[in-house]
Amino acid sequence: MAARDQHGSGAPWGDEFQVIGRPHRKVDGRAKATGSAQYADDLQLAGMLHAKTLRSPHAHANILSIDVSKAMELEGVHAVITGSDMPIKYGVIPWTPDENALALEKVRFIGDEVAAVAAIDEDTANAALKLIEVEYEVLHAFLDPQEALACPEPAIHDQKPKKDGSPRGNISKHVQLEFGDVDAAIDSADVIVENDFSFHGTTHTAIEPHCAVATYSADDLLTVWSSTQITHYVQRALARVLEVPESKVRVIQPCLGGAFGGKSDPFSLEFCVAKLAMITGRPVKMLWTREEVFYAHRGRHPMQLRYRSGANKDGKLTGTDARILIDGGSYSSFGLVTTYYSGQLLTGPVDMPTYRFDSTRVFTNKPPCGPKRGHGSVQPRFAFEIQLDEIAEQLDLDPIELRRRNWHGENTTTVNGQRITSSGFMECLDLVERDSDWKARRGKLPPGRGLGVAGSMYISGTNYPIYPNDMPQAGIQLQLDRSGRVTVFTGGNDIGQGSNSVVAYLVAEELGVDVSDIRVVAADTDICPVDLGAYSSRVTFMVGNATIDACRKLRKKICAAVAESWEVDPAGVRLGGGLAICLSDAEKTMPIKQAFQLAEARFDTLGATGSYNTPTLGGDYRGGSIGASPAYSFTAHVAEVVVDTETGRITCEKVWCAHDCGRALNPTLVKGQIEGSVYMGAAEVTMEHHFVNRHGLHAGPSLLDYRIPTALDTPEIEALIVESIDPEGPYGAKEAGEGPLHSVIPAIANAVHDAVGIRLRHLPFTPGMVLQALDARSEAAQPAGSVR
Repeated sequence: MAARDQHGSGAPWGDEFQVIGRPHRKVDGRAKATGSAQYADDLQLAGMLHAKTLRSPHAHANILSIDVSKAMELEGVHAVITGSDMPIKYGVIPWTPDENALALEKVRFIGDEVAAVAAIDEDTANAALKLIEVEYEVLHAFLDPQEALACPEPAIHDQKPKKDGSPRGNISKHVQLEFGDVDAAIDSADVIVENDFSFHGTTHTAIEPHCAVATYSADDLLTVWSSTQITHYVQRALARVLEVPESKVRVIQPCLGGAFGGKSDPFSLEFCVAKLAMITGRPVKMLWTREEVFYAHRGRHPMQLRYRSGANKDGKLTGTDARILIDGGSYSSFGLVTTYYSGQLLTGPVDMPTYRFDSTRVFTNKPPCGPKRGHGSVQPRFAFEIQLDEIAEQLDLDPIELRRRNWHGENTTTVNGQRITSSGFMECLDLVERDSDWKARRGKLPPGRGLGVAGSMYISGTNYPIYPNDMPQAGIQLQLDRSGRVTVFTGGNDIGQGSNSVVAYLVAEELGVDVSDIRVVAADTDICPVDLGAYSSRVTFMVGNATIDACRKLRKKICAAVAESWEVDPAGVRLGGGLAICLSDAEKTMPIKQAFQLAEARFDTLGATGSYNTPTLGGDYRGGSIGASPAYSFTAHVAEVVVDTETGRITCEKVWCAHDCGRALNPTLVKGQIEGSVYMGAAEVTMEHHFVNRHGLHAGPSLLDYRIPTALDTPEIEALIVESIDPEGPYGAKEAGEGPLHSVIPAIANAVHDAVGIRLRHLPFTPGMVLQALDARSEAAQPAGSVR
């Protein structure tokens, strides 16, 4: 049942809110600021062993033999495990289980996990790793996706043949979908643009590296604390690989020091600490080094993209044709979804009358790619928004005006069957146009300085769970205490975005309790309801709706008990500000603590559950549900850049970002998400590059070598909130964590064109690339036969 059918988007006080829409501290903010918050590596258990991983030095090789005998003889070593100890394959997507906790017969990238050691300390474990003898048969390594596509042998993975019996080779996933007669629509257009683009690989650089701790009790209960953002999926994967019942596996997420999608997979270390704890009977911890985190990767997929689009003289698009080659790295991860997302999430906010995309993800012998903020859709957005600017240029139209003319509107359906409810995109365009003084400044700034615009759309969670089921995607349990305290149990993963705080704000609004009297217990599979994790910007929307559902069940009981005491209609009782209040008699108030006690006396121990599942969404075709969402956010960016024509350096000085998040439940948190997204997107333009050299070795697996902006490198960011009030969201809220990243990248690219007249289509934008493009422009401007 849709959220609007459950409770709509209104406040308990009618049109007024007591808590929602106002700035509040995060519920864990003080603990994190004072250093008292407990992260996975802070756990120190009695008798704990430390584990380390042996990694492959080869990008692609068969494992002929592994001898661990010398390592086992080292004093202080308690256990050594290899792939044969955990032979069952797993994958976060149930259709593509192609990973082993430790490599069995083959390694597929430099850094692939081969063996693990548990010892009395890390030094002993590292010494033991050097004693493990592995014999490899080195194979040809595919480091270029074009080569991996063209050459099926040696296959990186043994895969079932296609339906026609032909081999799959190194193809991970291929999707081709067409909506309308694309070729006829483009060929008949007045303006046709066609270009190649490329997006490089980038990674997450969360401050906290991956860490996991495991214990195995005398009654066969396996407990794993992990810096994960998907506790429920880790529980499922551990049960599968270790062949233990899910009911005997407990996964707990402590405080998390950032994720951005980088902790969305089950990882080798979680299986290794669990297996080693089961073998040794002692707690086992594994903390990856920063270098190991770079090898684990799961970051942004490199893509090679070719786009062809047509438009008529009035600026209306006629169609878009996309062909995309995706470098997936060595394992599937979320790759099946990535391949669909690379096409399915491009059809708004600009309307496409016809559309086709052909996306192919291939395996290569690089660290595996996965979901990074804006999973799968940032790269196509980069290409398409640049192409929109090229169409505007040919038609002599303002780029913002072109986007206005092609807006798909509200309460509509996209060409690929995605249902759009609210859309504040036009207001987003208006705000960035006004605040950047676009009309007066664009195209009129001094040479080397320019403005660029771009827009985007993103999902507020997906209607499609990772494994198909009819159960809720999010669940909440509430427990009310006669002291006036409320405890919320949520399976949602707070990865720094503040989802636990959002739950507390919603409870405070619905039940009239002060935020300080709300305890949030989260991400513990033993005591919290199932939630599917923090990805695809689903938590605020789905957990928020589940929270309101649970609260309203309890509020009904509380108001009924108070009304009975006052001998009034329950509809005339409101909860707010720590009080129960009688609307018909201002003299009648009651502390919320007393109201809880009356309700407990009347209805027994107070508790309630709430849940959320999406309505049926998506187009009626294979893959039509992937990318379908109960609500979509919308964003517009204007970027201002300076290009130094002597050095080729691009400096992004300021970004205006207007984001339609539905209702801003806490404007401070929303602005923080906007700023973080802009920061990350701008970093990917000129700095970040997850680069693997010709041997398959990561060129700089450290934060000294992998460049990310400092405070001095970060542009000034003006975060502008647009509230479209979505009928499906909790009080009308939509996502704010990923959408504000997408269009900042093409906005910077378009600003570079305004500044110096060059089109950069291949990321990252290095000084050398800029100088080369400037030279090419100068040569093209020279008369034939002239000498420079």
